[in-house]
Amino acid sequence: MYETLTWEVDADGVATLTLHRPDALNAFDLTMARELQQVFLTDARDDAVRAVVVTGSGRAFCAGMDLSAEGNVFGLDESLSPTPEEFRAAYDQEPYDTGIRDTGGKVTLAIHALPKPVIAAINGPAVGIGATMTLAMDIRLASEKARIGFVFGRLGIVPEACSSWFLPRIVGIQQALEWVYSAEILTAEQALAGRLVRSVHAPEDLLPAAQELARSFVVDRSPVALGLAKQMLYRNGAAADPLEAHLSDSLAMYWTSLADGKEGVAAFLDKRAPRFTGKASELPPIR
Repeated sequence: MYETLTWEVDADGVATLTLHRPDALNAFDLTMARELQQVFLTDARDDAVRAVVVTGSGRAFCAGMDLSAEGNVFGLDESLSPTPEEFRAAYDQEPYDTGIRDTGGKVTLAIHALPKPVIAAINGPAVGIGATMTLAMDIRLASEKARIGFVFGRLGIVPEACSSWFLPRIVGIQQALEWVYSAEILTAEQALAGRLVRSVHAPEDLLPAAQELARSFVVDRSPVALGLAKQMLYRNGAAADPLEAHLSDSLAMYWTSLADGKEGVAAFLDKRAPRFTGKASELPPIR
């Protein structure tokens, strides 16, 4: 189905997405970019999918952009020279959509928009886009063999894939700047100490741990409540005033109290497992 990815969904709705270019250390190219977008905008939005775990095939997670491509390796149109105003006004239209927009950013925006838990299982080297794509995922677990690098300074380019938004929110501005300025490769333990990853695991334990964590999030849980909670935490954590959180959580509480919330309360009182019927594809608007 895909050239650069594999996709499997288990009985609990936990999908495992594997970056699969092992001979190239799963280096990111334009084909992988398109396929990752497609997965997160279509396959992962199927209501049978409850959570997604992302890992790499072989000994790497993703060794960054494939720099062996001919021409502009980032797939950008070197003939264009838009002003910031021109680009903002028409960024999703041609020629800017394919000629200027960062391909990694399109992927991370698709990941971020998915109303379901997304967990990175970083099994080996993850540098450049291999590191920044994981920032849009909700939680990161790492193998003891993981090596993570925001190495853009070594190549004369800048952090991409919306990482200037995600990274400071995850680790704080001081740590984010140090890692970007130094462009050093981090060990799994350094990434853990900097709060980039949740936990470090033996290589053979990493993927099962990530899958089990995902399963614990979705079994006997409302997909609607999870999807709304993800939206609320990301949006309201960056809101200018707590009133914004109050308005959105009021609407979210109202709509869930009429649907899966009724079943959740009934199940609690009856001392039984809940039978939620809400769908992540049908979230009520709360903003």
